[in-house]
Amino acid sequence: MKQYFPYGTTQTDYLKSKDQKLGKMIDVIGHLDRLIDPDLFASLIGAIVAQQISGKAADTVWNRILEKVGSVTPENICQCADEALQSCGLSWRKVSYIRDFSEKVLNHEFKIEELADLPDAEIIRRLDELKGIGPWTAEMMLIFSLARPNILSFNDFAIQKGLRMLYGHSEITKELFDEYQSRFTPYATVASFYIWEIATNGYGLTDPQAKANQNTEAVTK
Repeated sequence: MKQYFPYGTTQTDYLKSKDQKLGKMIDVIGHLDRLIDPDLFASLIGAIVAQQISGKAADTVWNRILEKVGSVTPENICQCADEALQSCGLSWRKVSYIRDFSEKVLNHEFKIEELADLPDAEIIRRLDELKGIGPWTAEMMLIFSLARPNILSFNDFAIQKGLRMLYGHSEITKELFDEYQSRFTPYATVASFYIWEIATNGYGLTDPQAKANQNTEAVTK
């Protein structure tokens, strides 16, 4: 049975009361269903797969992995040869990350079952100590596995793009980002869903950074 990130009018009404521009887009876009996977291990493997590639490409690689190993468990991943994982479309670097993480979980060196009871910052800290797992990967797991309500990722290119489009900035500095994160708290994850949607489908908005780059190219030609 599919599970979706739980949110409703409590969250969207709050965001609309705090930010007129975001509120307008929430009304235009409507409710967004976002799948979550409570399986922490599989979710984190999926986040590693998705690093620095498009969502469509990540889905393709993920489906190939499922064909190879069936259920994504530490045991099944560890039994799968590196060459077989790489043939799914993974870089050798990602194969090494997935192998290292799977072995640590299988050997109980990393106690993944403890994560669900920890605060966001501690989860990010623990995951950041693992090979190839940085803040972005940890934040995606917080959203799409643990359904944490207050995550907005400064490290996410699409979040940066969506914020530029929505508010007309040519660049999202850390100072600007912190202002928006504070504004969206305690429901920043729901804000993230709408900002991602804006970055993907536009809704009549354009990216000031892309326009600035085009102008620069025109001047230099």
